[in-house]
Amino acid sequence: MFDVKNYSLWTALITPMKTNGEIHFGDLEKLLKRQEAAEVGVVLLGSTGEGLALDDDEKKEVLNFASSLNLNIPLMSGIGGFNLKQNLKFLDFTEGLKNLHGYLMVTPLYAKPGVAGQTEWFKALLNRSTKPCMLYNVPSRTGVTLPFETVKNLINHKNFWSIKEASGSVVEFDKYRQTAPNKMLYSGDDSMMPYFALSNSKGLVSVAANVWPGEVLSYVKTCLNSNAKQVSEMMPIWNSAIKSLFTAANPTCPKVLLHKLGVIETSTLRAPLTNNEPVNIEELMLSHKQVTEWGKNHA
Repeated sequence: MFDVKNYSLWTALITPMKTNGEIHFGDLEKLLKRQEAAEVGVVLLGSTGEGLALDDDEKKEVLNFASSLNLNIPLMSGIGGFNLKQNLKFLDFTEGLKNLHGYLMVTPLYAKPGVAGQTEWFKALLNRSTKPCMLYNVPSRTGVTLPFETVKNLINHKNFWSIKEASGSVVEFDKYRQTAPNKMLYSGDDSMMPYFALSNSKGLVSVAANVWPGEVLSYVKTCLNSNAKQVSEMMPIWNSAIKSLFTAANPTCPKVLLHKLGVIETSTLRAPLTNNEPVNIEELMLSHKQVTEWGKNHA
């Protein structure tokens, strides 16, 4: 059994698809094996994995397939939406998977519940789980912030392991650190990792690691080692690379780049995302060249 607390990098994995929109399980295996080779933890069915665009049967297929590979890395499943009954039912299914090691639980979408509502929501999910749970603050996607009071209310729950902070604010990160000093905090933004590392971050839940798992792990380790000179020197390359991956709604650019590199068969997305959005291929390929060159010198 893997100890999720030992991993400083988790890749929020894309869900590869065929041209007709069906899940491409051959490519999914290839992507998971790349992460295994880099010794990186994986989050399935998060926002980068277009989890809310998949129906429950498809999500179960993804988790069953990933679990069946018996990978030598830990797997987490995203848990999200705004229907608590549906989430609890899905948790009941995931609890039966032996090779699933934790959950990423996002704040409820759209409804904007307050402290009491979010406390009840997360408590119900945490109570249903037997695995470590990472609470996810991403107000740009959900429309609501994870309240510090809710964190305080849940702090002693045995399944509450960590927080993924993706508000883009060092101030907010520090407040979560002060509110939950005994919990591990992860950056939910690739670009914020150097700054959150200064506030005792455990690591990163990454989009960029879809394309560059080994290089992003070296990036995280450099940040966590707090070598100011090395961090300063690498930031122009990484800032440019990360920016290139977010010129269209995530995971558009990672899929386009992985397809261009021949890692996945297509860059197909699920509605409401579309491949008709403009993407700068030349910029993505330049970023790939720069990151891989950097990685050769920082393995």
